[in-house]
Amino acid sequence: MRPILAFFFLAHTAAKEVEDVSVSPVQKVLQMMNDMKIKGLHEKQAEEVTFSKFSQFCTDTSSAKATAIQDGKDKIEQLSADIQKFDSDAKVLSEEIFKLDSDITTAEKDKSEATDMRKKEHADFLKTQADYLENIADLEEALTRLKSMMASSPGASAASLLQTMITKPNVNANTKRVLTSFLQSTDTELLAGLEVTAPEASVFESQSGGIVEMIEKLGAKLQDEKSQLESEEMSASHSFDMMTQSLTDTVEQHLETRNSKVVTKKKMEEASGSAKGDLADAQQTLVEDTKYLEDLKITCESKTKEFAARQKLRGEEMDALEQAIEIISDGSVSGAAETHLGLIQKKTTLVQLRSVNRKPTQQLVKSFLKAQGQRLGSNLLAALAMRVGDDQFGKVKKMIKDMIVKLMEEATEEAEHKGFCDTELSTNKQTRDSKSTSVDELMASLEELQATSKQLMSEVSGLSEEVKNIDAAVASATSVRNEEKAKNKATMEDATVAKLAVEKAMRVLSQFYDKASKATALVQAKTKQPVPETFDKPFTGMGGEGGILGMLEVILSDFERLARETEETETVSQKDYEAFMADSQQDKAVKNADIQHKQSKNVKINSDIASTRRDLKSTQEELSAAMSYYEKLKPSCVDAGESYEERVQRRKDEIQSLEESLKILTGEDIA
Repeated sequence: MRPILAFFFLAHTAAKEVEDVSVSPVQKVLQMMNDMKIKGLHEKQAEEVTFSKFSQFCTDTSSAKATAIQDGKDKIEQLSADIQKFDSDAKVLSEEIFKLDSDITTAEKDKSEATDMRKKEHADFLKTQADYLENIADLEEALTRLKSMMASSPGASAASLLQTMITKPNVNANTKRVLTSFLQSTDTELLAGLEVTAPEASVFESQSGGIVEMIEKLGAKLQDEKSQLESEEMSASHSFDMMTQSLTDTVEQHLETRNSKVVTKKKMEEASGSAKGDLADAQQTLVEDTKYLEDLKITCESKTKEFAARQKLRGEEMDALEQAIEIISDGSVSGAAETHLGLIQKKTTLVQLRSVNRKPTQQLVKSFLKAQGQRLGSNLLAALAMRVGDDQFGKVKKMIKDMIVKLMEEATEEAEHKGFCDTELSTNKQTRDSKSTSVDELMASLEELQATSKQLMSEVSGLSEEVKNIDAAVASATSVRNEEKAKNKATMEDATVAKLAVEKAMRVLSQFYDKASKATALVQAKTKQPVPETFDKPFTGMGGEGGILGMLEVILSDFERLARETEETETVSQKDYEAFMADSQQDKAVKNADIQHKQSKNVKINSDIASTRRDLKSTQEELSAAMSYYEKLKPSCVDAGESYEERVQRRKDEIQSLEESLKILTGEDIA
């Protein structure tokens, strides 16, 4: 019940008598409006404080999000640049790998062509060397036969012997030219001497001396040419070995460089893929942050407008109260009230003078109030009963009326306080429940984020250990491969050197055996002169097909098989090693990418943990503030032994008792 209505109710209850009171209705209204003004000012200030916090939140959050958006844009720009660089590096590496492949193919082709040419040159050398050996052998044989003829058959024809040598198919061109020139000489004396049949031995020796000397010089020249040919062959072979070794080294270097660039290219591609994943995440985060900032700006602007409108209304309310207070405080209102209330007060004074000696009625009222105080358990009525017995009659009525007014005011104030308490307690309970729920949710979220971060770091640790194990396995495999490669290389080199040595030995022996068999057969077939018996059959060598050559062929095949099997083993081992290295590099790259991804994810989670902790701290502070406010409300708003309804009923009974007491006094006065 509003204060002004309480005063009207009091006037109606007092019937025809209105006593002097400490506060007039006008003053009460003015007091109420002043209280409303003060309350409005407090609420306006509280609202300003609340909005100031919200405005600060808008400013801080907008600034933080703007910074995050700018950081996101910078990150996207950096990631885009990184991706472009990774892709560019990968493209350049692809071009370099293609160029290396081309250089390797060219070097291998050059090596193959040089090898074919060397084989042809070596075959030509062997043929020419064989011719030289045969010509030298023929000259030696001719010299032997010539000397033999000179000793045993002075009349033999030396020219026919030279003519026979010239007609041989494999005779050296220079030898043939010299012998032909010698036979066509215009020295008639020498020719005559050569054609003489069976001259004297001394004469023949002098005539054949030129032939012997010529054949010896020719043989020496052929020996020199043969040595020169062999020296040139050795030089050409050495040059070929140097060139092929250089080409082999070039191919190996190119292959090593190519493999390194392939690994680097793969790393660039993997880094590009990882950066593209991070770019997608950064772009998504940027979109979310931008959307959040836009929504926040709309919300903040809306709240700002709403706050301005509310503040304006509150200001207008204060202005209205000011005007109302000014109007009521004016003499036209307050002066008239004082004038009219002054007449009533004078009438009350006359009534009090007429009622000074009415003690029996006072005793009746005292008994009634005492009985009602005991029935209602009201200390107020009991105390009033004691005062009624002692005071004058006029004061008793004023006292009762004052008490009724006081109780009505208390009822009104308590009703207002009850509304205030209900509103504040309800709001506070909602706040406490909301903040308590938020605290629980934030703590659960924080625990979940911390558990996720711990799990990620555990996984990163496990992946790092796996990468370390991969590096150890690669190092071990590389060490084993290098040892095996060196061993296989040494084995193949030894087998190649041994194979070449065996082949060379077989060539020498084969040439010797072939030449020996042909030379012996040739001498027996060509000679027409009887010769002393020496052997039953021609000499063809001590080795032969089934002897040393057969053993050398077995050895040669063993070395060839050793080189072939070692090369096959090396090829298989190298392929296995390369496959292992490729798998290890891929596995390591995948694990490193996973580590980087998890570390990046953990950084974001740690950021979320820090943000959640700040939110949790802020929410806990708000909850603590709500709890403190609740503790402040409890003394005046929470029931302590007697409910609001019981207090209202008790006060109502007290007022009724007072009104009945007042009626008793008034009835006696009227009587």
